[in-house]
Amino acid sequence: MSLDTSILLWINGHHAEWADTFFWTVSRARTWIPLYVLLAGLVAYRYRNWKTVLLILVGFGVAVGLSDWICSGVLKPLVCRLRPTHEPSIDPLHLVKGYIGGKYGFCSSHAANTMAVGGLFSLLYRNKTATVGLMTWVALNAYSRMYLGVHYPSDILCGLLIGSLFAAVVYAALVRLGIDRLRRGDGGAALQGGS
Repeated sequence: MSLDTSILLWINGHHAEWADTFFWTVSRARTWIPLYVLLAGLVAYRYRNWKTVLLILVGFGVAVGLSDWICSGVLKPLVCRLRPTHEPSIDPLHLVKGYIGGKYGFCSSHAANTMAVGGLFSLLYRNKTATVGLMTWVALNAYSRMYLGVHYPSDILCGLLIGSLFAAVVYAALVRLGIDRLRRGDGGAALQGGS
């Protein structure tokens, strides 16, 4: 706990006006709507038909939905670990726009959800540049939550692990359904189970 707090205070303590604006913007979900549209477009381009694309997009919804539910619906109320911004024993944190988040912070839904998206897309698309870009996006989101003072590093780490788990589980389910045979140009038939 003391190491967790020390790392958080170091990150939160190194702030600047430009960084406040930058990490506030990075942390907002709607900032990334254009990225989600781009990823959906790349999935549509890579795979053959609308049914396949729809199935993959549902897979993204399942991965993010389960990640978010485990973090916010199960672990936060079960563990009841106060966010740093609600913890009275922590020295005053640098707050941006007075943002303190909800009462509990373990574990980070932001980290889990972004990792679920980034991890699943990377597994599906298998492109080094796209993977590096998405993992940079995940890292920025994770760092922004500590910069804003609303999560400890262990909250972030746990969220990343949960997001990775559900990305892998959904990817494995999609592979079992034959998704890997349905890339543009592979000559695979539409989803037909055992063929």
